[in-house]
Amino acid sequence: MQTPYRILVLGASYGSLLATKLLLAGHTVKLVCLPSEAAVINAEGTRVRLPVKGREGLLEIDSRKLPGKLSADAPAAVDPAGYDLVALAMQEPQYRAPEVKALIGSVAKSRVPCMSIMNMPPLAYLARIPGLSTDACRRCFTDPSVWDSFDPALMTLCSPDPQAFRPPEEKVNVLQVGLPTNFKVARFDSDAHTAVLRNLEAGIEAIRFETGGGVIELPVKLKVHDSIFVPLAKWSMLMAGNYRCIRKDEMRSIKETVHADLELSRSVYNWVSDLCKSLGANAEDLVPFEKYASAAQGLGKPSSAARTLFGGAPYIERVDCLVKTVAAEKGMRSDVIDHIVELVDARLEANRRAA
Repeated sequence: MQTPYRILVLGASYGSLLATKLLLAGHTVKLVCLPSEAAVINAEGTRVRLPVKGREGLLEIDSRKLPGKLSADAPAAVDPAGYDLVALAMQEPQYRAPEVKALIGSVAKSRVPCMSIMNMPPLAYLARIPGLSTDACRRCFTDPSVWDSFDPALMTLCSPDPQAFRPPEEKVNVLQVGLPTNFKVARFDSDAHTAVLRNLEAGIEAIRFETGGGVIELPVKLKVHDSIFVPLAKWSMLMAGNYRCIRKDEMRSIKETVHADLELSRSVYNWVSDLCKSLGANAEDLVPFEKYASAAQGLGKPSSAARTLFGGAPYIERVDCLVKTVAAEKGMRSDVIDHIVELVDARLEANRRAA
């Protein structure tokens, strides 16, 4: 096996899925989270439950039984300088918290390469897109200054295509995967930093898991791509499904949202795909609507954006705002996207008043 990497993952919820894959490949992972979460993870490890093709029910993976080493800590206790890679797995509004913002500043100063697995691409990643002005995009971020000290060459984006959630009846160290698709990451500018990603990709690809009833291959791989536009394929999915779960006074599942009016969903999806092409993406960088619509059949819950919004949050990730803003820069607009942005703006305003 290759020499294990030391990887810092900011965010112990969705981040524990990536962490589990890294642990299975023998790497050392530190999760950054709330002190109460860190205490549970350090005492009991993490549990990731995921469906495996050809098996009944969910397979549970216990981090304590894996070849890699896992630990967790609060943001103030972490020095990023000793790591080979930093993965950003918190939702974008969480980076405005003072202790997390301070850690992000240390990450930027350390010049350790960063891989975001947020739905919202960091401003430093958007700066890698030729011809895109990031100034207009700043208004879509909860605190855009968080990203100002990053070198864009040290930031990449990994499309968080796998769908996962924390079951509300379980402890905070349990994550359940609903859709076990792959993480798709764009290369770094540097060949040396990209080589780290390719080594992680190869190690995860080689994983075979002993279930007690035999050795199996696990879903959820890491796929490295040369095109910086591949992770932007998620934008079409988010706008056709996740953000359209949000109605004026209610939310609905992604499945219902996409399939209630399949032609409308297709038109929104393809419009966003055309926006990505206007930025420089090729058709092969993107995911065909039919493939997404098929996957959406298994997404019987509202999106995390909808659940967070209707849970009273004063801030959520604003990919809707980002898509509208980038489109305006390209001379494009969509009534559906405008309506989504209006709904989210109104709900957030109501949430902030209530808070």
